[in-house]
Amino acid sequence: MLGNIHSIETFGTVDGPGVRFVVFMQGCPMRCAYCHNPDTWKPGEGCKTSVAQIVDEFERNRAFYRNGGITVTGGEPLLQPQFVGELFAAMHEAPGGRVHTCLDSSGFGWLPGKPERFEKLLGECDLVLLDVKHAHADAHKRLTGCDLAPVLAFGGELARRNIPAVIRHVAVPGITDSEEECEALGRLIAPWRNVVGLEVLPYHTMGVEKYAELGIEYPLAETPAMNKARIPALRQSILRGMKAGRAQLAR
Repeated sequence: MLGNIHSIETFGTVDGPGVRFVVFMQGCPMRCAYCHNPDTWKPGEGCKTSVAQIVDEFERNRAFYRNGGITVTGGEPLLQPQFVGELFAAMHEAPGGRVHTCLDSSGFGWLPGKPERFEKLLGECDLVLLDVKHAHADAHKRLTGCDLAPVLAFGGELARRNIPAVIRHVAVPGITDSEEECEALGRLIAPWRNVVGLEVLPYHTMGVEKYAELGIEYPLAETPAMNKARIPALRQSILRGMKAGRAQLAR
C-alpha cells in the first residue's frame, strides 16, 4: 500500500512522548488561519511511499527512538486512514520490536458512517494528539473553514474505544485566547475519560515566510505571536471547564 507523504522528520521532540520519527501526510481539508504547513493542503501530491520504506527508514535510526516512537501527522492523516492503519500495524510488528504509535489529527476527516475505513488505524493506535481548534461551532467554521461536529464525533469515538488522547489547543490572540472560550473547550471535552494530557500551544508567526514563498496571502498578518506568559492561565481555564462539566455530568 502506498501513501502520499509530504515529508519525514527523523528527530521530532514535540509530537508525542520522547523522540519521535514523524511522518507528515499530504492533504488537509482544513484551512486554519494560522496553519504553518500550507504546502501540505493539496491531496494527491507529495511522494508516493510504501509502508515498507517507512519501516526501513525507522529501523535505520531506531537507536534514537528508544523512549519515543512514530507519529503520523499532516496535513490530515484521517484522509488516508487505511495507509496509516497498515503503517501502525507494521510498526507494532517491526523487526526491531514493537514501536509506540501516535496519531496527530484535527479529527476532521472522521466518517461515522464508514467506520470500517478507520478500524485498523484505531485498532493499532497507541495515542492520539487531538487538535481542537475552537470551542464554538461558528467561530470554528470561520477559523478553519470546516465544521466542528466531525471533530467532536471523532473525540467521542476515541473515548468510546478508550484510546488515550492528549488534547491540543492553539492560543491565538483575539481568537482563541479568552478564558470564556477555553472554559467552553473544557466543558466540551469533559465527557472524554480517555484524556491523559492537555497542551495549550502559543500561536507563532513562523509560517509567514512560507506563505510568501507560495504566493498565498497570510490571513493573520496583523496578529502578533501569543504571549507565552498567559499559557498557564489559559490551561487552567480549560481544566476549570472540564471540572465543571464533569460535575454536571455526575448530577
